[in-house]
Amino acid sequence: MKWKPGLVMMTLFMALTSFLLHQKEKPVFFIIGDSTVRNGDGTGKGSLWGWGSFIADQVDTNKLQVQNHAMGGRSSRTFQTEGRWEKVVQQVKKGDFVIMQFGHNDASPLDDTARARGVLRGISDKDTSIYNPIRKIQETVYTYGWYMRKFVRETKAKGATAIICSLVPRNSWKDGKIQRSGDSWALWARQIAEQEGAYFIDLNELTAAEYDKLGQEKVKALYFPSDNTHTNKEGALINTAFVIDQLRKQNPAGISQYLR
Repeated sequence: MKWKPGLVMMTLFMALTSFLLHQKEKPVFFIIGDSTVRNGDGTGKGSLWGWGSFIADQVDTNKLQVQNHAMGGRSSRTFQTEGRWEKVVQQVKKGDFVIMQFGHNDASPLDDTARARGVLRGISDKDTSIYNPIRKIQETVYTYGWYMRKFVRETKAKGATAIICSLVPRNSWKDGKIQRSGDSWALWARQIAEQEGAYFIDLNELTAAEYDKLGQEKVKALYFPSDNTHTNKEGALINTAFVIDQLRKQNPAGISQYLR
């Protein structure tokens, strides 16, 4: 049988259309956050990794698409003011998932000349007006809770499922224990999840408890040698495992069906 050019083109078109429709129909697992969520991916800085980079390995990507939009150096504020969140939320549709983790960079200064990325502490509606030397504009800066609340509300407004993670702990020890953020950023993340009806993964406490068991010397080997914030691949995989385990246990919107 000889294939006519027109028939071949029509067949290819139908196959491509079917593939694109299949891709479009798949729910998407969006990841947003800072460098502890995505950092290097094996290039550039090499040994620095974030936990979000390994989520796709634990998911049946034939059924669930994973998009990691986390970006190093960003806070809950700058992820929004730079337009990164707008690009994500425009894609979010009913049945999707958005998992978010911020906090490390949120504690930075509000208006320094290096990054101007900090937020006000807490979850109230308090705000302050500052001159942003980076963007060269007058900017209203809100609390951590205000920015996280916006992520959650806009996710839910699109019919998607919002999941908040508390920030992973730094390699900082006191009296033989990893220092937690249970009275600040991790607490505020939990409070926003409770108030807004989002799922919550206490990655700060889960990882810290594991580190306490491992001990200071073994934990030191999980971080990049020059700092106490960024994990290497082995360290990132520990955090990934906790995220996947909690997704399986909590099963937000039936996500366990997509996990390996």
